[in-house]
This record gives sequence, structure tokens and C-alpha cells, in this order.
Amino acid sequence: QVQLLESGGGLVQAGGSLRLSCQASGSIFSTSTIFRKNGATWYRQAPGKQRELVAAISKIGFTNYADSVKGRFTISRDNAKNTVYLQLDSLKPEDTAVYYCNAQQVWGQGSQVTVSS
Repeated sequence: QVQLLESGGGLVQAGGSLRLSCQASGSIFSTSTIFRKNGATWYRQAPGKQRELVAAISKIGFTNYADSVKGRFTISRDNAKNTVYLQLDSLKPEDTAVYYCNAQQVWGQGSQVTVSS
């Protein structure tokens, strides 16, 4: 069974940056293929709000972003490290949420991102 382990969340002032990591662990086969099979996504959920798709990277490396984060967030993948990243730049208070990575219906545990003004 493959697991996705997130790290990199924290507190930051408006205008600051964070980088979230999502590393696959488990069998050699699963960890080496999970992000290349169907790509990966990052979601976020703020208190009282619906879960929102933030960024996606396809199995061949194409990326898409929600309009609210376009130009500020960047999703990337390092196949050798079995890791997907979300770079969050120019953070705004409305970016405050729990961020989750997902691949092949496997979810990370969530990373709290809090942006203060």
C-alpha cells in the first residue's frame, strides 16, 4: 500500500512563500509509478468551505491551475525522488487552508497553511 507523506506547511505573512512536498512511500513499484500513472493534484479546504482543486500535473507533465492561484503557485514533480511539490508564492490571507496532495485516489494527510496579514 502506497502512502503520501506531506510536509512544508506552516505560518507565513502575506506576500511570503512556502513549498509543500508530497512524497510517496511503500513498495518500490508503487512509489516509482504513482505520480507517472495518472499525474497528481493538490487540493485545499478552508474552514466552512468546499474542497477546492488548486493545481494538477498530468502524467506527461502538463500543468493546470485554479484561476485564484494562477501565476502564484507552481506544481512540479521529481520522479527520481517520488515527490510532487507545490510552490506557493505571493501568499494571501485567503490562501489559508489545509492542503492535500492526491494521486491515484490516495490522499496525503494534509498540510496546514496559514497566511497572516
